[in-house]
Amino acid sequence: MRFFNYLFFIFLAFSICSCEDDIANQIQLKFPDNQTKVPIGGTLNATLLLPKKGDFSGEGKLQNTSFTIDNANLQIPISKDLLLGKHQIIIDLNFEGKTYPIQKEIEIINNTPPKLMGYRILNTYPHDPKAYTQGLEFVGNTLYEGTGQYKESSLRKVDYTSGEVLQEVNLPDRIFGEGISVLDGKIYQLTWRSGYGFVYDLESFEELKKFPYNNSSEGWGLCNDGNILYKSDGSDRIWLLEPETMKELSYIQPTTHKGTNKQLNELEWVNGKIYANTYQRDGVAVINPKNGAIDAIIDFRGLIDLIEKPANYDKLNNVLNGIAVHPETGNLFVTGKYWNLLFEVEIFEK
Repeated sequence: MRFFNYLFFIFLAFSICSCEDDIANQIQLKFPDNQTKVPIGGTLNATLLLPKKGDFSGEGKLQNTSFTIDNANLQIPISKDLLLGKHQIIIDLNFEGKTYPIQKEIEIINNTPPKLMGYRILNTYPHDPKAYTQGLEFVGNTLYEGTGQYKESSLRKVDYTSGEVLQEVNLPDRIFGEGISVLDGKIYQLTWRSGYGFVYDLESFEELKKFPYNNSSEGWGLCNDGNILYKSDGSDRIWLLEPETMKELSYIQPTTHKGTNKQLNELEWVNGKIYANTYQRDGVAVINPKNGAIDAIIDFRGLIDLIEKPANYDKLNNVLNGIAVHPETGNLFVTGKYWNLLFEVEIFEK
């Protein structure tokens, strides 16, 4: 008899658990026409589906904002203070005395399309056609450049008017160099898939230390605002790094009125915005670092037609890459991978 009682209680417990699991699976958050994209400052409409009638209430959270569940038809305001990109709505729903967690991904997009910008060429300068450019940055009137490719990667100090390499350190053959940035007398250089980057002394190019990546597995582009470093990794995220520890503090997701953008490569800080070259594209995105909104796109089509094509020219490889702003003139300098020219340009709205 005791054995059968034991089996009965096991069956009862299993039935209760199965019932609760069944209810949890039936509770859903549905969006009209499965539309999970909502403009910043707008309202996200959703319907709470329950397995049966019953009392319910709950609390929801989206980033740092909270909302109360008191109706099956939800209207969730999307504050203009929120970050753009893909985020999770998290709800703790109380239904008939039990709490059921609900989690759903939505995408907060910009409420306006990016402005389209054009360029005028002011000057052209010689550039090393053997440099697979990954990063550019001015310090005063001197240009610093990071180059890539296995067995070719380097860090350089360059006279931009002549293209002469004034100082150079080569990376180990097994390392694929990526973007660079200069902050507080130090040069930070990323590597592609090695899982770490380098810090050098600005004057001597002496390697001071290596720093590991954390959540971002790759290194692409790098820039800084004078306090914080910004790092792209080929995904839809730009990471904010603390310069001393290189710890990832948070991230933004560059986003237009249509959705998030990936493969943002070389970065440059220009007048409070992040300029980001998109890999294998002729455009540079102008990004608001506060929320990730892509405010403008600079159309650099036509530049590649002005360079001298190398014998082994590859239109998917010899692409635009390299952005630097001159601290005195404010003009933008751009080049590309294995390009023989560096362009000084002026930007205007089309």
